[in-house]
Amino acid sequence: MRALVRNRGHGMVIVQTLLVIVLLIGLLGGCAHMTNQQQRVLSGAAIGAGAGVALGAITGSSLLGGAAIGAAAGAVGGYVYDQSKRH
Repeated sequence: MRALVRNRGHGMVIVQTLLVIVLLIGLLGGCAHMTNQQQRVLSGAAIGAGAGVALGAITGSSLLGGAAIGAAAGAVGGYVYDQSKRH
């Protein structure tokens, strides 16, 4: 693991990606007692964060920045989807 952290190029990308994946799995594990709206918003955020990390990796941009922007967009998308299902 230390060798990955020392190599600030490709190795750091791997470490950041693994960190985001572990955090997303932890967030999704807590969905058991949530309302449908909360589950949809959280699922949207998780999917958006994953897409943001993927786009960040493809374009060579910041993975954490991509995850944050993707999570925000996904959460909004999940909320909008929930509202459309209610009406």
